[in-house]
Amino acid sequence: MNGFAGKVAVVTGAGSGIGRALALELARSGAKLAISDIDLEGLAVTEEQVKALGAQLRSDRLDVSDRAAVLAYADAVRDHFGAVNQVYNNAGIAFGGDIASAEFTDFERVLDVNLWGVVNGTKAFLPHLVASGDGHVVNISSAFGLCAAAGQGAYVSAKFAVRGFTETLRQEMVLAGNGVKVTLVHPGGVKTGLARNSTGVPGFDKATSIEVFDKAAMTSPQQAASAILAGVRRNKARVLVGLDARALDLLVRLTGPGYLRLFTAFTAFRVRGLARAAARDST
Repeated sequence: MNGFAGKVAVVTGAGSGIGRALALELARSGAKLAISDIDLEGLAVTEEQVKALGAQLRSDRLDVSDRAAVLAYADAVRDHFGAVNQVYNNAGIAFGGDIASAEFTDFERVLDVNLWGVVNGTKAFLPHLVASGDGHVVNISSAFGLCAAAGQGAYVSAKFAVRGFTETLRQEMVLAGNGVKVTLVHPGGVKTGLARNSTGVPGFDKATSIEVFDKAAMTSPQQAASAILAGVRRNKARVLVGLDARALDLLVRLTGPGYLRLFTAFTAFRVRGLARAAARDST
């Protein structure tokens, strides 16, 4: 329970996946919780499960891309609990498709949630975290914040930006000496509904995307939450969630930009394989 008992923890995107698992693990650890999501049905399920654990709870619908709403929410949470100690900027969406086919509005939507949602949450809660004397910002990037992947331009752009933003913030908080800690999280494939809830460019093969994601996802949300909170306890600068995230991190470190050639060759091989399978099915 060290580091969480009695603390006020804010979790965005708590209606499912890693966000729900974080909320439940924090509740078991004695934290007071402010949970939010744009999905009210999923949020209600999390709320019920958290209440069953006996945790103090505030639950709100929140669009993290709405800056005014996030600013008002931060003040409301502080007023409700009297302080805010930890913020987990977890909310995110997925979008599939190549850069040439994606519209500007597609990029804007992904960046609004996956990047600006993190910036909004961090900036809105930072004064309250400083005031608490032991604040902690936890921002969720992705394994695609370590390496790029064809067909994921908007998502990769946001997650790389979250990485740069968070690593800069950690340095600035140390220099400020205000007691605020900062942790960046890179989950690999986690068994969530991210792919099922994704959108994409016209012609985006969502069914295949879901199939590939389900096969690649190696980590449960509960395992991800445990790894994240273990990193928070130790004030780690970076938490890699899953063997796949650690393997990708090592590959990039060893090959530098050489990983791009490997990924391109693998993607081309997979595309040819799918085309052959489609041709067989049509005969």
